[in-house]
Amino acid sequence: MPDKANLSVKNSMYYIIEMLEIMPVIFILTSIIEAWVPKQVIINGFGENSGIKGIIFSFLLGSFSAGPIYAAFPVCKMLLKKGASITNIVIILSAWAVIKVPMLANEAKFLGLQFMEIRWILTVISILFMSYLVALFVKKESIPMDKDMNLTEITGVHIKEEYCVGCGLCEKLMPEAFEIVHNKARWKESKLDQEKIEKLKPAMERCPVQAIDFR
Repeated sequence: MPDKANLSVKNSMYYIIEMLEIMPVIFILTSIIEAWVPKQVIINGFGENSGIKGIIFSFLLGSFSAGPIYAAFPVCKMLLKKGASITNIVIILSAWAVIKVPMLANEAKFLGLQFMEIRWILTVISILFMSYLVALFVKKESIPMDKDMNLTEITGVHIKEEYCVGCGLCEKLMPEAFEIVHNKARWKESKLDQEKIEKLKPAMERCPVQAIDFR
């Protein structure tokens, strides 16, 4: 069926070109936000203790954002890295996907205002319920994040005990920094400088379960 094959290729190329046009803008935007917006502002607006305010901000950010849903992932990763909660990240992603303002306007136009209102209310309730469940089962420690080697933001070493298998490799590599206690790795020191951070990187990378991280 060459006609369907040609149509499939054309549709695929359309979305590839769209992605190539949108993603550079999104990466520039996230870089600007990451560089210019203080971490404490993100924590206050979208963090664990932001409460109702954080939920409202998350719905607004998702609802008024432009672009397809895949553009939301780098934005949400940046927010997560700067202190946003799992709950609010789920709300942003969900609102971005299904309750954006331009979409609501078209929905009301073609399907009626009553349909749009009822669907919006049920969707918001579902998003809140889903965000609570995701935050209950998924922890930040389980989400892969870029290692930030900025010395001013590093206060110590964090060992994820639920992942550590007590293999002792970190102790063998850096006995002055690690020890095994009750089959779990322990960080022996309290202060870090740039030299120690550089020495720690190989031990962190060679940990078989990736249980060692900076905090």
